[in-house]
Amino acid sequence: MGAWSFALAGAAFPRAALALRRARTMPTPPIHVIGGGLAGSEAAWQAAEAGAQVVLHEMRPIRGTDAHQTDRLAELVCSNSFRADDWEANAVGLLHAEMRRLGSLVMRCADAHQTPAGGALAVDRDGFSHAVTRAIEAHPRITVERGEVAGLPPAAWTSVIVATGPLTSPALAEAIGTLTGEAELSFFDAIAPIVHAETIDMSLAWRQSRYDKAGPGGDAAAYINCPMDKAQYEAFVDALLDGPKSEFKDWEHVPYFDGCLPIEVMAERGRETLRHGPMKPVGLTNPHRPGEKPYAVVQLRQDNALGTLWNMVGFQTKLKHGAQTEIFRTIPGLEKALFARLGGLHRNTFLNSPRLLDAQLRLKAEPRLRFAGQITGVEGYVESAAMGLLAGRLAAAERLDLRLEAPPATTALGALVRHITGGHLAAGAGSFQPMNINYGLLPPLDEAPRAPGAPKLGKRERGRAKKRAIAERSLADLAAWTEARLQAA
Repeated sequence: MGAWSFALAGAAFPRAALALRRARTMPTPPIHVIGGGLAGSEAAWQAAEAGAQVVLHEMRPIRGTDAHQTDRLAELVCSNSFRADDWEANAVGLLHAEMRRLGSLVMRCADAHQTPAGGALAVDRDGFSHAVTRAIEAHPRITVERGEVAGLPPAAWTSVIVATGPLTSPALAEAIGTLTGEAELSFFDAIAPIVHAETIDMSLAWRQSRYDKAGPGGDAAAYINCPMDKAQYEAFVDALLDGPKSEFKDWEHVPYFDGCLPIEVMAERGRETLRHGPMKPVGLTNPHRPGEKPYAVVQLRQDNALGTLWNMVGFQTKLKHGAQTEIFRTIPGLEKALFARLGGLHRNTFLNSPRLLDAQLRLKAEPRLRFAGQITGVEGYVESAAMGLLAGRLAAAERLDLRLEAPPATTALGALVRHITGGHLAAGAGSFQPMNINYGLLPPLDEAPRAPGAPKLGKRERGRAKKRAIAERSLADLAAWTEARLQAA
């Protein structure tokens, strides 16, 4: 078979790949994607857009989970935030930009259903999941099958993407552990409460983003802020430490992921931890008390497009429900708060990916199985969807007898793949743990010498210039990757 050349971005990849498929005398078998979360939905979409037939398996509603509330695809079970959207100065914003350039379904639906969130990209969780579900179900090359895949997929499924996320069913998790000879690692994720907006006392709270920074929607007052003086803060910390918590019999053996710590666990690390974390009072001015700086601030972020629901930022918790209601109503402005959802815990699982996966995200012990999403050891909505995007493209290329490598490590996408498939070990780090995208995963840039006569930049300006240069390199290298020639195997 001769050489084939096409770009991976936009519609060029799907058209060329589809043309190759039509040139075959026999139709190719489908790619099976297990799990209809962010990673699975994105993987199915990317593979189908590339011209492959896809069967997406989602066990809900036949079998529910401890965290999901609906049977929709890509349901957000924790925060509604995709985090910072500034590609020039934030690593996750750069990942957003790369995914948009590769036609990400998750990013398209997030952009269409964004809610105000300062410099972050937050979404109306119902509108977002409805949009993803409609797109997947309407795609002519995707079939959605409801029901659990218990144990290893049938041998007849020659190309499988496992995107079961942090709530992988016990039967499948056990089968993977048996196959690899290594049990997957585990940790607990905590969920933040959601408050009905009409029950927040705005005579005490006020609307403002930190430093009045406007986000993707242009709103510089995207958060509701509830101030605390020192006495209120100290009493709040005491209540968190003393409140009854959910416990598990294997608790001491299961670590938390630091990016989603329960608020009471943060309090246990030191009485000032919260004031320097989610409750930091910087960049905010209380209009009800001009000239008086709050000792601590609780922020709430809009959770739906109507603005009727707001989630408590950084307030993931393992407090029992009765204690949550009592303690959180001591926060000024939330004395009469009604909660649409209280916080909770669910157990996450992830593979020892550097040992088990190759650079194509395939299981070394059984290469027909690819993995995507949180189960690979990336952390966060966007990172999970990003691994789904790559797994879908890699699987489609393989199914179409094409060679496709992961993007270079100078891109945010490539840096994540490198981390989970061996970069972590090469760096000499300790035990493998979940990781968000960050600049530390990207190769550094040499700082260019200052031109004669050019003004000397301050530390902040130099840092931002360096981040922008890294981002520009990443996007340029991604563009080169999308234009690379793919040779038929």
